Order: sequence, then structure tokens, then C-alpha cells
Amino acid sequence: MKREFYIIVVESGVKWWKRGERGMFMGEYQHSIDDKGRLIIPAKFRDALGPTFIVTRGLDQCLFVYPMSEWKVLEQKLKALPLMKSDARAFTRFFFSGATECELDKQGRIHIPKILADHAKLEKDCVVIGVSNRVEIWSKQMWESYSQASEESFNEIAEKLVDFDFDL
Repeated sequence: MKREFYIIVVESGVKWWKRGERGMFMGEYQHSIDDKGRLIIPAKFRDALGPTFIVTRGLDQCLFVYPMSEWKVLEQKLKALPLMKSDARAFTRFFFSGATECELDKQGRIHIPKILADHAKLEKDCVVIGVSNRVEIWSKQMWESYSQASEESFNEIAEKLVDFDFDL
């Protein structure tokens, strides 16, 4: 019995690999912010972030870092929120007022403006984590506290996600 298989190639080559890589950030990395407010971005994240990217205030007292492609998607979603709703205006202001465009220096560092460092309580020790389509920057102390609290209720959180048709 002879079987034939056909493979349809939609995209191939380096461009496909880079585009596919941009959508996934994962892992946890420890770094320190220096006296000038510079923080090393993990090498595994640099290519996927691209030459310029956006850093803004995040939820839970961390910073969100978006590649430009993801930022544009988020920007469109925020623009679509109803202007007449005060919560929508507040959330949009929160996100955009703290946003800054960044690029890496030759050592793979970014400068974090004081207003963002204050929001995330970044002083010395930091944790940089990958969260699917974005990177988050946490103070080490805040991350450990958040992580411990989340770990203790992980099973409860997982049960609630079933409502979103999510199963592990």
C-alpha cells in the first residue's frame, strides 16, 4: 500500500521564522537597574522586541513592554473604547500617558524613565518575565510577593478559567 503525503508551504524562510518568534515571550530573568535607570533586556527577548518598542505602565505595579506590532493592535483596541465612558477614558489615559518608545543600547539595555520606575517601584533588583505577547518588568520584591500569592491560589484561578473554555 503506497501512501502519498502533500505539504502545502504557506511561508518559508527567515522572514517566517522571525515573524513567528515575535509572538511569544516566556521565561523569568533576574537583572539589576543601574543608577542611571538602565536595565538589561534578556537576550532571548531582544530580537522579538525589534529595533524599537513601547514600555508603559502595567497592571499590578509592573511595566508592560510591547513590540511595535503588538502595541499597534492594543492601540486600535483602546481607540475603539467608548469615549463617553469614564472608565474607558481613565484606562486609556493610564496606558498612553506612561508610554515611551525605547530602543536597546549596544549592551542590550533600555533607559526606564523615572515616572515608570516609580510606578513599578524599581530600585535595584528586577525581574523581567515573558508573558506571551508582551514582556513585564517587576521589582524583585513585588514579583516575589505577587508570585507567592498567585501560587497559593493557582488551583482556584485555574478552576475559574474553565468559564473561559480553557483547559490544561
